[in-house]
Amino acid sequence: MDSKTPFGRQTYTGLFLIAMAALMYEILLTRIFSVTMWYHFAFVAVSVAMFGMTVGALLVYLWPSLFPPDRVHQHLTWSSLAFAFMMSVSLVAHMSIPFVVPKSLLTLILMAFNYLVISVPFVFSGIAVCLALTQFPRQFSSLYAADLAGAATGCILAVAILRVADAPSAIVMVSGLAAAGSMLFASGDYSSRLRRIAMVCGALAVGFAAWSGYRAVTNRPWLKLTWAKGRPEKDTLYEKWNSYSRIRVYGDPAKAKVPWGVSPACPAKRVSRELNLTIDSTADTPLTFFDGDLRRVQYLKCSATNMVYALRPDSQVLIVGTGGGRDILSALAFQQRSIVGVELNPEIVSAVDNTFGSFTGHLDRNPRVRLVADEARSYLARHQDRYDVIQISFIDTWAATAAGAFVLSENSLYTVEAWKVFLSRLHPRGVLAVSRWYFRDRPAEIYRLTALAARALREAGVNQPRDHLIVVRQWLAEHDGVEGIGTLLVGKDPFTEKDVIVAREFAQRLEFDLVLSPDASLDPTFVEIASSPNLDRLTADYPLNIAPPTDDSPFFFHMLRFRNILNRQLQRQGAASANLQAVAILVGLLGTVCVLTLLCIIIPLVITFRGTALRGTIPLFVYFASIGIGFMLVEISQMQRLIVFLGHPTYGLSVVLFALLLASGLGSLSTRGSHLSAPARLLSLLAVVVIFGALSPFVIDRFREATTAVRIIVAAGILVPLGILLGMALPLGMRAAANRSASLTPWLWGINGATSVVASVAAVVIALGSGITASFWSGFAAYALGIGVLIVTRQLKVPGETS
Repeated sequence: MDSKTPFGRQTYTGLFLIAMAALMYEILLTRIFSVTMWYHFAFVAVSVAMFGMTVGALLVYLWPSLFPPDRVHQHLTWSSLAFAFMMSVSLVAHMSIPFVVPKSLLTLILMAFNYLVISVPFVFSGIAVCLALTQFPRQFSSLYAADLAGAATGCILAVAILRVADAPSAIVMVSGLAAAGSMLFASGDYSSRLRRIAMVCGALAVGFAAWSGYRAVTNRPWLKLTWAKGRPEKDTLYEKWNSYSRIRVYGDPAKAKVPWGVSPACPAKRVSRELNLTIDSTADTPLTFFDGDLRRVQYLKCSATNMVYALRPDSQVLIVGTGGGRDILSALAFQQRSIVGVELNPEIVSAVDNTFGSFTGHLDRNPRVRLVADEARSYLARHQDRYDVIQISFIDTWAATAAGAFVLSENSLYTVEAWKVFLSRLHPRGVLAVSRWYFRDRPAEIYRLTALAARALREAGVNQPRDHLIVVRQWLAEHDGVEGIGTLLVGKDPFTEKDVIVAREFAQRLEFDLVLSPDASLDPTFVEIASSPNLDRLTADYPLNIAPPTDDSPFFFHMLRFRNILNRQLQRQGAASANLQAVAILVGLLGTVCVLTLLCIIIPLVITFRGTALRGTIPLFVYFASIGIGFMLVEISQMQRLIVFLGHPTYGLSVVLFALLLASGLGSLSTRGSHLSAPARLLSLLAVVVIFGALSPFVIDRFREATTAVRIIVAAGILVPLGILLGMALPLGMRAAANRSASLTPWLWGINGATSVVASVAAVVIALGSGITASFWSGFAAYALGIGVLIVTRQLKVPGETS
């Protein structure tokens, strides 16, 4: 039964603002977690948000006497205001607790407390959203559309706000949106005294948020991170955030030190002044002092990462991920003819060339250097220029993107499809040079690079990949010989005898090891990988997953197989260990959310069984659980596909998630006045999922080399029809639930949210184990189950309830 309180535009607008604030808070938490914790713990932000909102919905269901229909606007007001207040409180609490990877009961308790504090604001937002959607069932379609439209708008605003403010300040600013929502709800018809109090509190919160925003925009934030990865941050010279990273420059610009990764046998002077640029306090890149005198950087000729320049002098070079500029300096030290540097993160480019340009020597002004702010694979696919050398040195994805915290750490640079693009952009005798960590006991990353090269070469028509491969190894003294650098050279043409001689002389002179060449090897595993015609069988027998990644499963760094998640020995890979541990954490998280989801569903069932006749609600239970799972699986799989296609992580928010949520809102709006007795809408949903699931890979492949504008249009064309149909499922189900028992709608809303939590983790598990396509079709299967059950039983009514 509808609430008897007045219903007006303020309810729509208030819900719009709460949904916007909730999604922005979730996005900003993902960014902060990626800095304060390891990126795979940032993954938990999504689960925390969904569980908090689900708990809010369950509170509404379990204690309806606390939320009487005639006082719904009052509860909307205070829950929204509590949401705004607790955002700032929980943020300060999180920033005050240094993060430590749980290795004892105490650290585990601290982490659990941390997550509990962070989830509290979402409980209040969950109460507000659930009340708005379930107390006005006749307006559910339009209210749910407002909810999705608010979330979609939050995607755009999250990108915008992180361009002008740091993430902690942005959260305080977002709390102002929730406070504004509470003021709109307060305009409902109830006690004028309470309305005045709510208005004053809301206005104060909005004012505080505006003041925080002003401080942030003027680079004087009152709230700053002081801990990252359990360590205090000191000597910060520069900090800048965006939707997929936080860069920080620190160090002493006057202090000289021995540069990283240079052979002790180097004849050049091994001293330089450096600053460190760190991305999310995890991935570091040096800013090297350069005054224009190349004689001062000759030591860069003594690193295994740069051996390719000894083989291909006077070359046209493209560098993927310029970072602090060291690879550009290396190419200049080797007197290469021209250098194109492609850097994904414009904030890094700005910091290196502008803020610290006088320190780094303004490499962007060198006539032989051209810098491009773009994603390298997308850039190469769209441009037909050819190069003699393409260099990729230690390009990681150890930051959780705002849109993709739940997509783990996929990297579109390390897939068979990407390497075929790279090889196609090389001149004859051109070389692709890729450097990664070389762990003594089990160099899995270099094995996997070699397997990736072998597969890409075979698919490009090469019958003997080994003739195109050279691997050099450099042990790092600072790691006591346990860890080193491995550089793989992939020739478009077979390496000549002269190439091998030059490589061997380079390695011997600098005390490196030539691990693999066309005529010799120090490790038979490399020979097997490079030469085996049955690569799949070979890689399947290895303890870690060293199979060549593809665009359908682009998880290069995550090599731990599910069957070995308890094997601590296999998780030891030196600097790469965190990536392997992420898989174990992912599986643990899936188990945790499954248990919590069962508790969230079973306990309310047991509690309410005696007071409500639940017989006959099983079809609704199955339906809402199924569409919760299906929506997340379809959404995440399409997001994974299209972020690679669009070529930039920002588009994950500004295009993919925005378009999908907005289209879903339009779909919800379109259900007003429809009748469930005709199953055409739900069956058309299944048909559209099948069509777009089948066609998406082909459409993406067809337009991969198109301009950015065309690719955005294509992505929208894939997402909008799908989103419209997906957006119909929940309001149609809510109408069926209201016809059976309006009192059950909060519980069903909670079921939908709880199963969505499971699906957000399961989507990654499925993609990691079987591929993105398998995740998509699992989502379709969930929809088919739920829709099938509802259609077959659509005439059921709950005994004792009236519509």
